[in-house]
Amino acid sequence: MKTRVVLGILAAAVMVSALAAQSGGNTLYKRLGGYDAIAAVTDDFIGRMAADKDLSKFFTTHAADSLKRIRQLVVDQLCMATGGPCVYIGRDMKSSHVGLGITDAQWDIAVRHLVDTLNKFKVPDPEQKELLAIASSLKKDIVDAKK
Repeated sequence: MKTRVVLGILAAAVMVSALAAQSGGNTLYKRLGGYDAIAAVTDDFIGRMAADKDLSKFFTTHAADSLKRIRQLVVDQLCMATGGPCVYIGRDMKSSHVGLGITDAQWDIAVRHLVDTLNKFKVPDPEQKELLAIASSLKKDIVDAKK
C-alpha cells in the first residue's frame, strides 16, 4: 500500500510539473489563489455535498472530528495536486471509497457542486478545466463500477 501511495505522489508531482511548465511556471495552486482559496473552495464544496439529499449520507455518519479530518485531507490533496506545498498523507482514493457504493449519478452530482463552487468563487474557465481534469482522473477509484 505504501508503494502505491508513493507512486501516486510521484505521478501527481510529474503531472503538476508538466502543467506548471505549460503555464509558464505559474502552478494551478498559485492561479487558484493559494492555500486560503483552496480551503474556502473545499469548505463550500463539502458543504454543498453534505446538504445534498443524494450525497448527505456520506457525511452524516461521521463524528465532528472525523469531518474535520476529511476536510483537511481534501484541502491537502487539492493543494498538492495543484502544485502547492502541501503533502497529502491520506489513503489512496480506492481505499478511501471502497464499499461506499458511489454511483455515476452521485459522481455527476458532486461534479456539478464543484462547478457551482468554482463559479461562486469566480474561478476562470482554464483553471476550472484543469481542476476538473485532476478530479476526473480520480473517478475510476471513487465510483463503484458495480453500480
